[in-house]
Amino acid sequence: MTDGPVVVAHLSDLHLGAHDHRAVESIVADVARARPALTVVTGDSTMRARDGEFRRARELLDRLPGPLLTVTGNHDLPLVSWRRVLRPYARYRRWMTADLDPDRQVLGLTALGLQSMPRWRWKNGRVSARQAATVVRVLGGAPAGDVRLLALHHPPLATGTARVIGRDRLLDAIRAARVDLVLAGHTHVPDVRVPVPGGPVFVVAGTSVSRRTRQAIGCSWSLISVHRGEVVVRERYLRDGRWLTGRLVTVPNISAAGS
Repeated sequence: MTDGPVVVAHLSDLHLGAHDHRAVESIVADVARARPALTVVTGDSTMRARDGEFRRARELLDRLPGPLLTVTGNHDLPLVSWRRVLRPYARYRRWMTADLDPDRQVLGLTALGLQSMPRWRWKNGRVSARQAATVVRVLGGAPAGDVRLLALHHPPLATGTARVIGRDRLLDAIRAARVDLVLAGHTHVPDVRVPVPGGPVFVVAGTSVSRRTRQAIGCSWSLISVHRGEVVVRERYLRDGRWLTGRLVTVPNISAAGS
């Protein structure tokens, strides 16, 4: 437990290989100014899972303040090649991390990442029964008072054709583990939702440094602060070469943080 706020930097959809050079050059200093306890990158670090793109992603991530938690996205698997069948995660494991479902523990925070992109899915995600059980084991077993954070590429609240396979079991595990924050990406549009009052806050980060922007939002990342059960999300937007807070969302009285 910590007396001060727990600060998390949430980046996503870097798409190195289709990136905005201004965003790449400026985002490290903006994130560093926030002094996060943890930096989370929720997938699509590359555009086409090429070695050169992973090298660029690794160079950028190594400049961000640590500790770091990363997960795969659909663009982090080879698009069409034998590698997708036989060695879909080999380059990700080489350049990013060998652990596809990583966990991190820092003062006041227990975090878990899930690999939600199976090789047999083209774009949308899946969470297995084993992974749901891992959520309950790791986050449900977090020290009392810790903020409990889950990160994956695909937004668990998505419906229709974007619905995650295993969505119901994942949401059951999130409830059972009393997760406070669920971080995702994939949509390139920042969002904050609290489906159940007092329940977990679902935060989707935009595309942090890529040209693949949507809805005229531009590059963005999310700065999250948790203190005494209150979550504050500041969406940081790149405007004319400068990072500015474009939207601030405050959520009081989340389920477990600070308890």
